[in-house]
Amino acid sequence: MAAAFHRRLGNQAGSGMFRNWRIGSVNGALLAAYFIPVWSLIAFSIIVAPVRGLYERPSVAVALYLSDHLQMAGMDTVRAAWLLALGRLTVVAFFAIYLVLLCIPRTRKGGGSDEALGIALAIGSLISFASMVMASKVGELAALRLHATELLMLLGAAVVLVIEKPAAAPKTAEVAAPPNLQPLGLEQAELLHNR
Repeated sequence: MAAAFHRRLGNQAGSGMFRNWRIGSVNGALLAAYFIPVWSLIAFSIIVAPVRGLYERPSVAVALYLSDHLQMAGMDTVRAAWLLALGRLTVVAFFAIYLVLLCIPRTRKGGGSDEALGIALAIGSLISFASMVMASKVGELAALRLHATELLMLLGAAVVLVIEKPAAAPKTAEVAAPPNLQPLGLEQAELLHNR
């Protein structure tokens, strides 16, 4: 009895709201819900105070690697911190563009927002992987776990994005054009005096 009631409810208005959502779209939206606020806060703390922001927990492995292994000091460290902040803000921007494109149903169905998600995943994976390698070199286990977790989330979303295909566009029947509208040989323009 309850199953028939739920089946009947499923055919009413409002049930088709999530019918055109792909699993990759939901996965990308959940990733954006994590990366936009977290990486924005990290980037803005680096922008406000570059050295102090670089030595906070999310970026401490990069800071230690730059100072210990590359012997960067002073303005070079500040420039590297700003570069890291710029990279994180770029990922945040592409996730935000992805969310905006995801709100348009036609774009979501056709997979038009996948490019923005792909760019965010690629740049974010590169930053997380480099940070993870730096954390392993300097022996920061907490930072290593954080960056490995972020990298696995990004790579998992990339796998879903690659495997899942967008919905195919409806095929239209091709109608033969009348003889006077056939393409001209050698792509010659048809002028009035050439008829």
